[in-house]
Amino acid sequence: MRLAVAARDKAWDGRFYYGVVTTGVFCRPSCRTRGARPENLRFFPSAESAVVSGFRPCKRCRPTESSPDLSRLVESARFIESHAEVRLTLAELAARAGLSPSRFQRVFKGAFGVSPKAYQDGVRMKRLKEALKKGDDVTDAIFSAGFGSVSRVYGERTRSIGMTPKAYRSGGVGEHISYAFRETALGSMLLAATARGICFVHFGEREEVLLAQLQKEFPRAELQLSPCQEAPELDSWIEALDAHLSQGLPRPDLPLDLRGTAFQMRVWRFLLSIKEGDVISYGAVAARIEKPKAIRAVASACAANRIGVLVPCHRVLRGDGGLGGYRWGLERKRALLETERSRRVHRS
Repeated sequence: MRLAVAARDKAWDGRFYYGVVTTGVFCRPSCRTRGARPENLRFFPSAESAVVSGFRPCKRCRPTESSPDLSRLVESARFIESHAEVRLTLAELAARAGLSPSRFQRVFKGAFGVSPKAYQDGVRMKRLKEALKKGDDVTDAIFSAGFGSVSRVYGERTRSIGMTPKAYRSGGVGEHISYAFRETALGSMLLAATARGICFVHFGEREEVLLAQLQKEFPRAELQLSPCQEAPELDSWIEALDAHLSQGLPRPDLPLDLRGTAFQMRVWRFLLSIKEGDVISYGAVAARIEKPKAIRAVASACAANRIGVLVPCHRVLRGDGGLGGYRWGLERKRALLETERSRRVHRS
């Protein structure tokens, strides 16, 4: 594939696509843009998988034009991003894409893994996090991000914790959880999700052990191995996370179904704000969530995290700079931190 890209061979167009990590753009093999370094190339079997992994289509070779639906969906996603503060109806978005509302909903979710509404909420939440990081007033940040009221952020139970507390206390009774395995740079990975988002990402050596851990977490939930053709969004999420771990692509911003105690949720939500390549001590986390004496409780919340990498508890270290603990082993924690540091240095 690298040879095909170097030769700009049109014969390979449509058979694979390549993305460039440094630009975040993906192209056809024959694209005439300036060549990238081999170590910055990432390869995808389809334009859809490149989009899901966070890459934008090249404006020169227009790799999505061979798929009219995908091209329209990419335009729709960009429209949502630029109008995140506006109330957008499904009918309005579908009309812009030239599709019926039901088809638009189906193909959009198939391409991006989430519904148009969830995608817009994700854009708004990203804006909110960025505003808060800059030190903006919380209320101002909420409204400037496009949320119509403070309750839209804090008042909706499922927005913050996914599975209801009652369902969680009862071992997940009544919940349907799909799961799938994938080999990654960190070993075997099991990713599981409810209808609301990812609820479990674990790493290990053997699939049967990982499945036993999932069953232990949700003993009364209905667990089902996800056939990819029936759950394309789950497979897309796995592809995106695997590409992040194994190929160095940006960490995907995927919908999460978090659940835990109020304190655990507070810690996990804070962890989501830590940038790639940064680290922080357990004590600093306790101080930032205004619980300066709860250092041990912060460490326990990190150890209880069920969603590896996506909730980046690996970025929390001991006060002396030591690794501390990690649910999936210190070697994995060390590998994650070293990879993130090297990517940050390379980008700078």
